[in-house]
Amino acid sequence: MSMHFYLDIVSVEKRIFSGLVNKIQVSGSEGEMGIYPGHTQLLSIIKPGRIYISHKNTTEEFLYISGGILEIQPSVVSILADIAIRGVDLDRARILEAKKQAEERFKNQDKKIKKNDLLRQISQEIAKLRVLEIMNKLK
Repeated sequence: MSMHFYLDIVSVEKRIFSGLVNKIQVSGSEGEMGIYPGHTQLLSIIKPGRIYISHKNTTEEFLYISGGILEIQPSVVSILADIAIRGVDLDRARILEAKKQAEERFKNQDKKIKKNDLLRQISQEIAKLRVLEIMNKLK
């Protein structure tokens, strides 16, 4: 059995990653999942949060994903995401400002925007911050 599998991550805008990996971790609809070579076939909803990738060359990478679909086939894992951003491309100041603005609109009860949409935006910004925190801990 191979010690690697092919991972393909595509967002609405572009292909984010395509290559051989040792394993990945992602938050599915049923909780945290670790995916290794030979994983059983699966189709799952992905919750907003982080994706951890252990590359074939033993380097590690984190991505933020706003949600999407995970498909596991015998030798290929595909992630179709609404938004996917490499951890190194996340901007802490921009994230904090977006979170602050969403919280202010929520407090002021902006009638033009639904509360659920604001709460979703706040949770997405928090998930981005978590990706940055994890990356900082590993440095």
